[in-house]
Amino acid sequence: MSDIIGFILITVGILFNIFGCVGLVRFPDVYNRLQAATKCVTLGTVMLLVGVAVTAGGPAAAKAVICAIFILVTSPTAAHAIAKGSHISGVRLWDKSVVDKYAEEVDGKD
Repeated sequence: MSDIIGFILITVGILFNIFGCVGLVRFPDVYNRLQAATKCVTLGTVMLLVGVAVTAGGPAAAKAVICAIFILVTSPTAAHAIAKGSHISGVRLWDKSVVDKYAEEVDGKD
């Protein structure tokens, strides 16, 4: 039974990673691409690792859980740093973007 659950988690993780990669190619600017990379690929990779942990068991499960925790902490942090650095260096939002909350916050502090 745990093998079936593990393979389902691995399959769903692969699908999320595929959707995240499609988002990286299709989205118009760096900020939207970071959204796809951070949410879809992080969730997909964590689901893959949980599926491996459920399927393999033992030391492989412990390593998979440690890797999943590492990815959950570092991926959103790195995406935030990239987005903030992009905004500070002047990378423009997509023309059809509706709001720029970071610019409003920075303008409000001046």
